[in-house]
Amino acid sequence: MPLHTTMATVLATAPPPAVPREGGSGLTILLFQVVMIGAIFYFLLIRPQRKERQRHQEMLSQLAKGDRVMTSGGIIGQIVHASETELTIRTAENTRLVVDRGHIARKVVDA
Repeated sequence: MPLHTTMATVLATAPPPAVPREGGSGLTILLFQVVMIGAIFYFLLIRPQRKERQRHQEMLSQLAKGDRVMTSGGIIGQIVHASETELTIRTAENTRLVVDRGHIARKVVDA
């Protein structure tokens, strides 16, 4: 077989030269994935937690004398005096506790 025929056969069966692909590079795809993961974390974790904290702050600001509350320690009592940062709650006939307003877990609603 002549040399030029063999060379022609090799060239005909060789794959085409590498051409840069069109579209995004690997870095663009990675950046897109990171942004999507960030969006998922925001909508599933951060946003609901922020809304819950805002709802709790509103509840704390609306507490007034006469409301029944539960502290984060589980103590239930009725507010007898409210100041800007502290609440005095009556837990029994002659027992009063001064509690930081931020440690009130929830307002107790009688059934």
